[in-house]
Amino acid sequence: MPVELAYYGHACFGVKGGGATLLIDPFLTGNPLAAASADEVEADYILVSHAHGDHLGDTVSIAQRTGATVISNHEIATYAETQGVTAHGLHIGGGYDFPFGRVKLTIAHHGSSFPDGSYGGNPCGFLLSIEGKNIYHACDTGLFYDMKLIGEEGIELAILPIGDNYTMGPKDALRAVKLIEPRVVIPIHYDTFDLIKQDPAAFAKAVEAETQAKCVVLKPGESYSL
Repeated sequence: MPVELAYYGHACFGVKGGGATLLIDPFLTGNPLAAASADEVEADYILVSHAHGDHLGDTVSIAQRTGATVISNHEIATYAETQGVTAHGLHIGGGYDFPFGRVKLTIAHHGSSFPDGSYGGNPCGFLLSIEGKNIYHACDTGLFYDMKLIGEEGIELAILPIGDNYTMGPKDALRAVKLIEPRVVIPIHYDTFDLIKQDPAAFAKAVEAETQAKCVVLKPGESYSL
């Protein structure tokens, strides 16, 4: 069965597969490029990579409305529970088999604090195994050599930031593709703000010239079937 991915902008995806709908880093309210509002999206599970406002985003309000389970690090999961939301906490390197498939938290070189400045636990990426397909959503991170180990899992799709300034830029993201060796790459986390303006077409051209991966550039509101 295919896994369907809908790109809502920045780092946010809706993922349908394994009989469930997942929402990743739902920064919709306040996102100038968001392709949907927080009141429109549905979710059975919401995956949150870290506590910064442009990733935690509308998690609590969406979970309260839909009854979705929040999957994140222990600190964010605990926070979600204080808001009356069901949550499942994990930590880096740990994974869990959910009804739709498996979620494992990977390292991410970044920060994590709630909008009020309180500690939001370790930032993470996600290694998802759904319908027999391995998807790596790197979320907010710089380049790290252990991406090669992640690649050894056999990655169908790598979702990588290219915005620079706060995360990897295009050059380091290209190096990440070479370490991970995925079949498909989707760039994210660019153009939302002036500080992270990039040329995704140039990145795609470099990826397909220097690696075996296919690079798919999605505009907010577009989808991809894996």
